[in-house]
Amino acid sequence: MQRDISFSQKVSLFLKGLAMGAANKVPGVSGGAVSYVLGFYEQLIYSFKKINTKAFKLLINGRFKIFYNYINGQFLLLIMSGSIFSYFSISLVLDYFLQHFELYVWSWFFGMILGSVYYIAKDFGVWTKTTLIFLLIGIFLGLAISFLTPAKENDNLWFVFLCGIIGVSGMTLPGLSGSFILILLGNYVLLLVDSVNAFLQIIINILNGNFDVFSDAIKIRYLKIITVFATGSIFGLVTISHLLGYVLKHYNKIVNALIIGFITGSLGIVWPWKKTIYVFENSQYLIDQRGNKIIENYERYFPEIISLHTLISVVFIFIGFGLILAIDYYDKKRKK
Repeated sequence: MQRDISFSQKVSLFLKGLAMGAANKVPGVSGGAVSYVLGFYEQLIYSFKKINTKAFKLLINGRFKIFYNYINGQFLLLIMSGSIFSYFSISLVLDYFLQHFELYVWSWFFGMILGSVYYIAKDFGVWTKTTLIFLLIGIFLGLAISFLTPAKENDNLWFVFLCGIIGVSGMTLPGLSGSFILILLGNYVLLLVDSVNAFLQIIINILNGNFDVFSDAIKIRYLKIITVFATGSIFGLVTISHLLGYVLKHYNKIVNALIIGFITGSLGIVWPWKKTIYVFENSQYLIDQRGNKIIENYERYFPEIISLHTLISVVFIFIGFGLILAIDYYDKKRKK
């Protein structure tokens, strides 16, 4: 049975959902890492794990209140509402800053992930040979994913369903950016930009009483794609959370070592000093529906040491790191 929480706690959960939602949309940043740092990761996994056969039986039998309490509905509703709201609001602000101040935004993210590694590792306890091995495995996997070459776009619905399962992993696996994985799979623009925009246009048309949109073959195509993607995401959330719930319970130290390594390895994805490589075919850059060039990959480089931009970037790295320390301080004060 879930306990009642205060209004301030509800606001706090909603804001944490905002942070996780914004992180999930940005390639290279993991919503799971944000939930881990903000202290609600295990509760999130536990809540998703409760969406099981028993929950569906309660729902089918009309026992809605028991179902709501059983799945920790109050917590999930606040976190997911914040995450969804963020996707269509705060994440747009992030898009703006990424477009105009890309170097500084990535520097801030880099600092936050560095701080996250410190935050998680400081209370780990004694490192054994086994946990060190899994730490190194995590680092290797994170770095390997960072330097993979993206595939081409694929709108096959079975592949889109698979993308939903894999893409949502950023919410459940700290250090693994679902958005970046979708770039590697070639479907980031299709699933998180074009389909979302088409879905919003369909909703706006319906609210305005214009149902002609259902005769638009292109809109219907995108509607099918986003529906299958969402279904894959929900399936992925439930199945992956069940697996994670089991391993966290039985192999907590090993999983945490792997997560620390994975987040450390993912620093290669958010390395601030990188040049964006766009898809270039038939002597021209390919663009999405919004007129933006489609990202293919990133070319990383070391910055000039004596440079104003480098200095400002380092300042933003410290700001990001300091934000995590501030969260740590607040968490300790709250527990006292």
